[in-house]
Amino acid sequence: MNRISPQHRAERVAARMLKHDKAAADLGLSLERIAPGQASMSLTVAPRHLNGHDICHGGVIFTLADTAFAFACNSYNQVVVAQHNTISFMAPAQLGDVLTAEAKETAKEGRNGIYDVRVSTGTGRLIAHFRGCSRVIQGAHFDENEG
Repeated sequence: MNRISPQHRAERVAARMLKHDKAAADLGLSLERIAPGQASMSLTVAPRHLNGHDICHGGVIFTLADTAFAFACNSYNQVVVAQHNTISFMAPAQLGDVLTAEAKETAKEGRNGIYDVRVSTGTGRLIAHFRGCSRVIQGAHFDENEG
C-alpha cells in the first residue's frame, strides 16, 4: 500500500478537482491554498460579476464560498457533497475587490462535516460568512494504491 501524507493527498485531490471544475474556471476562481479540511479560494471582482446594483452578485460570492467549502471537505480523498449551506452577506463587494474565501473544518463525525467560510477583501473587510454542511458519498478522487 502506498502511504501518502495528508497534505499530499489534499493537493492531489485539489489538482483533480481544479482540472474538472468548469464553473470555477469560468468565473475566474483561483485556489490559493489547500490543506486537510481547509482551503482558500480567491476572485477579483470583474464587470461580469456585477449585478443590477453595480456590486458583486450574491450568487458569485456564494459560488466562491461554496467552492472553497468543496475543496476543503473533499481534501481527504473521499467524494463529498453539500447537504445544505447558508450564507449571510455582511457588506457589498465592489468592482476590483479581491475576494478571498477561507474555508475551515469546524466539525467532522462519520460521514458528516461542518465547514465555516469567511469571505473577505484584501483589506480584511468581511463580505460574507458561509456555513456548509457536508456528506460523504461513495467513491474516491484517486486510487491511493497507484503511484
